[in-house]
Amino acid sequence: MTAVEVARRLPRGTRYAIVDRVGFFPADLWTVEAVTGAIRGIVPDGLAESIAHVLLAGHPRPPLAIVDDHVIRPPKAALLAALDGFRTVELLDAPAVLDVPGLALPDVASVARMLDLTAPELEWFADHGQWLRHSAAPLRHYRVRRMDKPAGGVRVIEAPKPRLAEAQRRILRHVVNPAGAHPAARGFRPGGSVHAYAAPHVGARSVVRLDLRDCFSTVAAPRVRAVFRRLGYSAPVARVLADVCTTATPGDELRDLDPWQAAVLRARHLPQGAPTSPALMNLVLRRLDARLTGLARANGAVYTRYGDDLAFSGAPDPMLIAGVVPKIVAAEGFSVNPAKTRVMRAGTRQELAGVVVNNRAQVPRAEYDDLRALLHSAARFGAESQNREARADFRAYVYGRIAWVGQGNERRRERLLAMAAAVRW
Repeated sequence: MTAVEVARRLPRGTRYAIVDRVGFFPADLWTVEAVTGAIRGIVPDGLAESIAHVLLAGHPRPPLAIVDDHVIRPPKAALLAALDGFRTVELLDAPAVLDVPGLALPDVASVARMLDLTAPELEWFADHGQWLRHSAAPLRHYRVRRMDKPAGGVRVIEAPKPRLAEAQRRILRHVVNPAGAHPAARGFRPGGSVHAYAAPHVGARSVVRLDLRDCFSTVAAPRVRAVFRRLGYSAPVARVLADVCTTATPGDELRDLDPWQAAVLRARHLPQGAPTSPALMNLVLRRLDARLTGLARANGAVYTRYGDDLAFSGAPDPMLIAGVVPKIVAAEGFSVNPAKTRVMRAGTRQELAGVVVNNRAQVPRAEYDDLRALLHSAARFGAESQNREARADFRAYVYGRIAWVGQGNERRRERLLAMAAAVRW
């Protein structure tokens, strides 16, 4: 059958995601540039600027205005109507992908069976209409807490409650993990670790480290749906899988946040705290990883990524890498935090995700010495004397630290394990 071109509006979910993200923009942010940056990650690459032009042409006044000390916002319908002027061209009867890397899920009913849910339960967890963002806290699917970032700012952790967490783990096991990440992605995949991320950069004459800003929350639901579509799943199946794996943060949890961060969290996004989010982020970033790998090879360098940390080493001109990478990242709908960019040359301490890579990939000596001192005191005075933070399972905590400090250095690990064996737990 011959494919036919048709013009269509943006999908309803995409239009609502755009309005959720920009619906609180004041006059100084109601520009093509700011709106384009805000909706990257919601819409397909290359469409953000065109959509921003159409949105501002159809709704010239900013969504948020202050008149006589009163905040005035237009109805959401006005912004949605402005988006109706944008059309995309699609092909009808285009051949569909039949093979999927994970479990075959031909329809939404098969998704419910995989998750061991009834159809109404699946609809409730998917929350297609985002009803739960306005409901009382006991009915919501996520527990939200804030953590202060070491460099300033707040990290919002959204942890799913047990039943949703179990459903997400099944999606991770049967659908997401079989897809596989780009080889440059060294975290949140079988065999991945911080050591695997850092080890390729040992002994390099220069190491460049960059950080992606708000990596999880800037990935909106349409982009997650696109991942499942690329894996070969039908549109209805991709939609329900994406909705189970994303959330829109309730308004009462956004108080006192930075306006940009609040706008990003208000739209449906990957929650930091869900078991599926890191692996889905790897799939979302697959093309970025491919482009940055190509950049590294063209400059005689090596590239790896762990979560939102990007690392390059061995380039003759590391400043070129530091200057070009943010442009590629922006083209993929993300941004680099310039305050966290580091160019580390030989002769200075080269550190990636807490691992020093000057001569070998291992944690700093100070961490090793601190842990030896703790184990020495625990052996002399008892383990509880060192449990100053009243951890519920102090033994497991200490052995976790041994695993971290001992990675990449077998001699350190064996010495620490021998010291731990002498402690009366």
